[in-house]
Amino acid sequence: MADLGLLVDSIEERSGALSALGYRVRFDLTDGGGILLDATGGTVAVSIAEEGEADAVMRLSSDNLLKLVEGRLSPMMAFSTGRLKVQGSQGVALKLAGLLDQ
Repeated sequence: MADLGLLVDSIEERSGALSALGYRVRFDLTDGGGILLDATGGTVAVSIAEEGEADAVMRLSSDNLLKLVEGRLSPMMAFSTGRLKVQGSQGVALKLAGLLDQ
């Protein structure tokens, strides 16, 4: 299980690319906890939050989230193999996947 603080730091390191997202995404971690990515207004804020309004909610393990952020797991592969489940806007999830693949 990846540390939530490490996950937040890893996502913040990608904030340059993620600032183009323009939406709020919540990562519900299957092994406990959650992270809210707010990329509205041209800035990126990442916080530990198990609840919060979001345009899309992505449910996956903390280890798989770390692999996604570090580019070691393709978002499409994670989705197609069931390691990633999406609730809410599929369009926002696809846009986030494209930004993570850069």
